[in-house]
Amino acid sequence: MQNKLALMFVRYIVLAILALNSLYVIYLIVFPITIYPLVALFTLVDSSSFILGNIIAFKGEYIGIVRACLAGAAYYLLLILNLSTPMNTTKRAKSLVFLLISFLIINILRIFAFSLLFVSGFYYFDLAHELSWYVLSIILVIILWFTNVKIFKIKAVPVYTDITSIINLIKIEKKKRK
Repeated sequence: MQNKLALMFVRYIVLAILALNSLYVIYLIVFPITIYPLVALFTLVDSSSFILGNIIAFKGEYIGIVRACLAGAAYYLLLILNLSTPMNTTKRAKSLVFLLISFLIINILRIFAFSLLFVSGFYYFDLAHELSWYVLSIILVIILWFTNVKIFKIKAVPVYTDITSIINLIKIEKKKRK
C-alpha cells in the first residue's frame, strides 16, 4: 500500500509541476504538429496554399491559427484526467498516447473543416465557430475521456479514487493502533 501511496504522490507532484507554465510548453509542442498537417491538407485542396508564421494562405483567404485554435487547455485537461486517475504505468502511457493523438487529429480536422466553411463564405460561420468553441470542445473532451475509459477498461475515477484510497488507508491505520 505504501508503494501505491508513493506513486499517487508522484502523480500529483507531476501535476503540480505541470501547473507551472505548462500551457506555454503545450502550445510550443502542439503548434508545429498541428499547423504542418493543416498546411498539407490545405495544399491537397489548393496547391497555391502556403504558411507564413501562424497564417495560412488558402484559396485567396488568410487564416490565422491562434492559440485558441490549438486548444492547449483541452490537452492540459486530458493530461490532468489521465494523471489524476490511478492505473498501471503501461495502461497510463497507452491511455495518454490515445488521448493526445486522438485529440490532435480531431482538432486538425476541426480547424480544416472550419477553414473550408470560412473560405466558402458560409453564412453562419461565426455562429458555428462560436458553438464549436464553447460547446463542442467540451463535449469532445468528455467523449474522448469516456472513450478512453471504455477502451482501456479504467475502473477508477479521477481524484475521487485517490481520496477514497487515502481515507481507507487512514481507517486501516487507526484500526491497527487500537
